[in-house]
Amino acid sequence: QVQLVESGGGLVQAGGSLRLSCAASGSIKSINTMCWYRQAPGKQRDLVATITSGGNTNYADSIKGRFTISRDGAKNTVYLQMDSLKPEDTAVYYCNALLGTVVGGIVVNRVYWGQGTQVTVSS
Repeated sequence: QVQLVESGGGLVQAGGSLRLSCAASGSIKSINTMCWYRQAPGKQRDLVATITSGGNTNYADSIKGRFTISRDGAKNTVYLQMDSLKPEDTAVYYCNALLGTVVGGIVVNRVYWGQGTQVTVSS
């Protein structure tokens, strides 16, 4: 069974740092774009950062210069290094990935989501 498992969330003071990890496991044929989203209480889920299979990255304006997305292909893992954290970064962070799996002898690409990890930044 294919799944994404996040880790690394927690409570940190403003100005501090956290590193989130998201590992993909299961019968994966290919890993394409990987992303991090976040959802604060009462708000919609927003895209935070994206990294393609070629390593190209894109960031939301609100976190540019503070967060860094990276990936380790050998470990099927994507990371989100979060520095200079602010109280407004408090949210549940979700990993998202476009994964290719073999179904009936053909590769099928679909989006998978992790279960989410809580990040709380105190002022």
